[in-house]
Amino acid sequence: MRVVVAVLALAGMGVASYLTWVHYQPAELACFVTRGCETVQHSTYAELAGIPVALLGLLAYVVLFASAFARGFLVAAAAFTVALAGLAFAAWLVYVQGWILHAWCIWCITSDVILTLLTATCAWRLLTVDAD
Repeated sequence: MRVVVAVLALAGMGVASYLTWVHYQPAELACFVTRGCETVQHSTYAELAGIPVALLGLLAYVVLFASAFARGFLVAAAAFTVALAGLAFAAWLVYVQGWILHAWCIWCITSDVILTLLTATCAWRLLTVDAD
């Protein structure tokens, strides 16, 4: 399970790194949905207390990646807590995209799918911590 956590976290780090980079650069976000990504990225919901949401996601993915290299119940419980909190926040952002902004960011949805798989993997790891 720790290998799966590491691989998924690495994938999430890739997406979140790109979104964080674009946030700080004048570059246009590559998007397959017409202006959906730009609408989401430039909305007031793209930051929390002045911190880009993508950067918060990147930090969470880094923590989850690091957790893959440690064993034990407390590490597994902490990783699951971080993943679940991230998933709850991501669910809120999906609501924002669909019902408030009426725009979809394919990068954000990709991160949400990765985070969903990561949360499930962290839950499984927590339930089977002795096999860790």
